[in-house]
Amino acid sequence: MQVSERGTTMEQLNEMQLKTVETQLKELFPQSQQEGDLFKDTCVFTKDEASFRNILGENNIIDWTKFLCLGTSLCYEEMMMAVASERKVPVNKVSVSHMMMLQDPSRLSPVESAIESMISSLDESHTDLVNKTWKFGNTENSFQMIRNMIRHYPSCCVLDAESQLPIAWVLTYPSCAMGMLYTLQEHRGQGLAKALVSSMSRRLYSQGFPVYCFVEEENTLSYNLFTNLGFTEDPQYRAAWFDFNSL
Repeated sequence: MQVSERGTTMEQLNEMQLKTVETQLKELFPQSQQEGDLFKDTCVFTKDEASFRNILGENNIIDWTKFLCLGTSLCYEEMMMAVASERKVPVNKVSVSHMMMLQDPSRLSPVESAIESMISSLDESHTDLVNKTWKFGNTENSFQMIRNMIRHYPSCCVLDAESQLPIAWVLTYPSCAMGMLYTLQEHRGQGLAKALVSSMSRRLYSQGFPVYCFVEEENTLSYNLFTNLGFTEDPQYRAAWFDFNSL
């Protein structure tokens, strides 16, 4: 179900309306996605600060009694803290990230044939491995989220030639952002991450999706990787994630 916000009311959209909204969002995406609950596949799209504040104030949209991990523009940090105070819920800023975008993946260098032959997709049996290695994982909420991502959204991985188990991988969030890029320690330095990002970028681009990701400010290795692949950032924009009711 897709919903549209008009003032403080919500409505379900029909197929034609969804097509219209999709076209409009593509022109503004991903900056128009001002809020999302990372673990519950909930996204709110708006470029209007007042509308965003109204959505945060609604009782029937977000359940403020449960754990939430909300991502938004860093410029709304003061608003997020104010909402937490009004709701009397604890809040913690857990991450600030660059938003990196690739406009034309066709310019990427070809993936080495030896690595390309090892590239596959993740399946549900790999959920636990991804969950245990993700910085924000290793919980039941993250396990369910990752399993859903593997089930329903594109992923790429490099399989070990002998064990046929993943040794490196990248997933796609419901918002279409690439994420959870990881290479097992003993397999680093072989260009696997570069190959996976290149492969996934081409795949998303060929299907009409925007090619972008978020890189934490302190993660210089990933920042350099994406920059060297041609990803660029808007220096005026930072994304931030906030935990509410953290366990």
